[in-house]
Amino acid sequence: MTPANPIEALPLARMMRESLWAYPIVETVHIVGFVLLAGSVIMFDLRVLGLSKGISVRALSRHLLPWSLAALLLIVPTGFLMFTAHASDFLANRTFQLKMGLLMAAGINAVIFRTGPYQTVQHWDVAARAPVAAQLSVAASIALWVSIIACGRLLAYT
Repeated sequence: MTPANPIEALPLARMMRESLWAYPIVETVHIVGFVLLAGSVIMFDLRVLGLSKGISVRALSRHLLPWSLAALLLIVPTGFLMFTAHASDFLANRTFQLKMGLLMAAGINAVIFRTGPYQTVQHWDVAARAPVAAQLSVAASIALWVSIIACGRLLAYT
């Protein structure tokens, strides 16, 4: 049977569909990556919201950013591999479309935070309240990442 989408005809896509273990292993690595990413992002966001005010926001950022980047090295290729196996189904799926939109929104939110409120972090680094703009951005970040995770789980059912 000829795949509906040329991406699905790729050898990697066929392997993902036909191998007993490929998809479950790749999906597990994808989930581990998301745990690392969401965990590090949400820990940082909670600090900006005022938890653990004795910890430097800048130091926490320096500590967690490499974890977030490492997580992306797991998430992006594994997400692509899972996508290739059933590209047509994913592209037509509203939950997948929503997840991709939320991922873009999370990325934009992170850029806005880093180029906006975070630029004044030296004034609220330790034991001070973050500005409202920073708090709103990290609250949106938490909501976005929880929504992205929910969409990822819902993909199995929609």
